[in-house]
Amino acid sequence: METEKRPYHLVVFGASGFTGQFVAEEVARQQMSPVFRGSSLPWAVAGRSREKLVQVLKKAAEKLGRPTLPAEVDIITCDILNPASLDEMAKQAVIVLNCVGPYRFYGEPVVRACVENGASCIDICGEPQFLEEMYWKYHEKAAEKGLYIIGSSGFDSIPADLGVLFTRNKLKGTLTAVESFLKVNSGPEGMCIHDGTWKSAVHGFGDQKRLKSLRKQSNMKPLPVVGAKLKRRWPVSYCSELHEYSIPFMGADASVVKRTQRFLYENLQETPVQYAAYVNVGGLTSIIKLMFAGLFFLFFVKFNFGRQLLVKFPWFFSFGYFSEQGPTQKQMDDSSFTFTFFGQGYSQDHTTKHGKPNIKICTQVKGPEPGYVATPIAMVQAAVTLLKDTSDLPKGGGVFTPGAAFSKTKLIERLNDCGIEFSVISSSEV
Repeated sequence: METEKRPYHLVVFGASGFTGQFVAEEVARQQMSPVFRGSSLPWAVAGRSREKLVQVLKKAAEKLGRPTLPAEVDIITCDILNPASLDEMAKQAVIVLNCVGPYRFYGEPVVRACVENGASCIDICGEPQFLEEMYWKYHEKAAEKGLYIIGSSGFDSIPADLGVLFTRNKLKGTLTAVESFLKVNSGPEGMCIHDGTWKSAVHGFGDQKRLKSLRKQSNMKPLPVVGAKLKRRWPVSYCSELHEYSIPFMGADASVVKRTQRFLYENLQETPVQYAAYVNVGGLTSIIKLMFAGLFFLFFVKFNFGRQLLVKFPWFFSFGYFSEQGPTQKQMDDSSFTFTFFGQGYSQDHTTKHGKPNIKICTQVKGPEPGYVATPIAMVQAAVTLLKDTSDLPKGGGVFTPGAAFSKTKLIERLNDCGIEFSVISSSEV
């Protein structure tokens, strides 16, 4: 990172948005951490409204006890619909933290501006279509300039992607398959998610044909299956280890992990790991509620008018889980997540070519509220890693998943220090 040539190491674009405000707060918090003690972290916020950005900085200053913060952080006025303003922003940044979604509508202009003007870019996108499309459009261009475009660097999908790598690194042998189970915990006031995430899901599920077409056009060979093939669970299954029912996790994790495994296999000749992602939903009552919500969603998302209704009334169609207001501070304080990973593989004295896996491992990734506490932490620590661990990044730049970009860095250690904890629960031979 040639930080001395640009006025800002980090620029938070979309800092006045619901998630962006928390990312800006996290950058300000990180600026005071021991990591930057004795050195500076010049940064700025960017967006359409100067007034709103000033309010974000004032709010962060009050929360962090830094009354001088608004005077210390510069403001860049730019608009996603004004390419020249995005170019001007990118020219001033070493890394742009892009918090403006849905990314399928607003993400590419930022990537283009960064690649054309010499800035790296990190986003918190959970939309597989956008992530994969950016790879095909910009990987070679970014690599030519030595830039790093790293997607899905929030709760989608750093805990899952790096959790698989952590599990692999802790197994004394060859890891060949992993299942992950996500559990989101909430307090007495329940949980709530801002409707920006809901909009991304609505448009993503409504345009699945485009993602299938993109993957078909890429014509990539399937990754080899090493060891015993991982059996997929039923749409509703009971996890005996966790004593809860689970359903397949419909987020970006599976797509991101698979792309990471492909990169590690094709570029570093590492054994590809099979992966399946699930989310725990509790007992039978929760299953029934989800079935009704899922049927409503899948029916309406097929039609343009249905998608308009879903976007207009998120609270109603999501049974109160999504809203325009987002969660309260109390809801965020009381929420947390746990990813549990069950891995299997072969010990060092066993071959993967014959027989069943003879070694298992269970690991966990735990953290605070996923969307607006863990996501800013993950995004900012990804940016810090990009600044600090340059010699451990993939050579030459390009468009990467978090696991591909950070597999050899100290990102997991940094996340542990910031409250997103990676740990081994058990490891045993079968």
